[in-house]
Amino acid sequence: MSIKVDVQQAIFAILTLITFLGTVYSVKNHTYLDTSDPSVTHLPHHLHRTHYFATKANFLNVLFIKRAWAWTSSAFFLLWITSPRQQRSIRSLSKWALGTAVWLVFTSWFFGPALIERFIAVSGGECTISLPSGATLSIPSEFCFTKSSVSPYTHPYLFASPLLLPEGQWTTVPRMRRGHDVSGHIFLLTMSTLFLADQLALSLRSRSNSPWTPAHKYAVLYTFGTIATWLFATYTTSLYFHTPLEKFTGYLLGIAGYALTRMI
Repeated sequence: MSIKVDVQQAIFAILTLITFLGTVYSVKNHTYLDTSDPSVTHLPHHLHRTHYFATKANFLNVLFIKRAWAWTSSAFFLLWITSPRQQRSIRSLSKWALGTAVWLVFTSWFFGPALIERFIAVSGGECTISLPSGATLSIPSEFCFTKSSVSPYTHPYLFASPLLLPEGQWTTVPRMRRGHDVSGHIFLLTMSTLFLADQLALSLRSRSNSPWTPAHKYAVLYTFGTIATWLFATYTTSLYFHTPLEKFTGYLLGIAGYALTRMI
């Protein structure tokens, strides 16, 4: 008796389980870093000496997670271009375009600051500078919204109070802290994983009617590999970064972003 597996439901279940179990483990074993606490975010992760993926400089974060939508887009276009002509629909392109817009609105720009930055500000966040001495300094929010570099030389009025400052041309980029720092990684990884699962399901359903070309087989394998990478990245993020609530809201926003693409 053959058992049919719905690839979308299976991937969604795996993604949810990884996020949940990783978060539970992070709480039970104190492995996560509270990224909204300005007193610790400028320091290395407390597990960086023993856990490679607890460092933000790990290859997964630098090469893949920070470019997650670019990798997701490459998998999508490989699938789309190598699909039979009748399957290359404008609807699929529209879904990708809407997903791109959602990614930009939440992480880069929404008539000014991105939505995630606005969430932090509304929830009580402050624009802060982490000084080399370990002290933190609150400054006006517009410096965080514009991602402006600041220093005692370019903005002396921000450093008017007595502070222990390093010598030389020291500069820094302020960050929003102390508010609810929605996990942007979990948001994007969730949306990317579910979006690719949706596109992959189209190819799998059409296989009996339209045999795959060698190029499309490679595109399907590449997409499976990208999804597997995002699932592993979700695991490492759930384990080492953000509070449980911040990961949960990132997960929900990722589902919401994917749901928007399904409306087309």
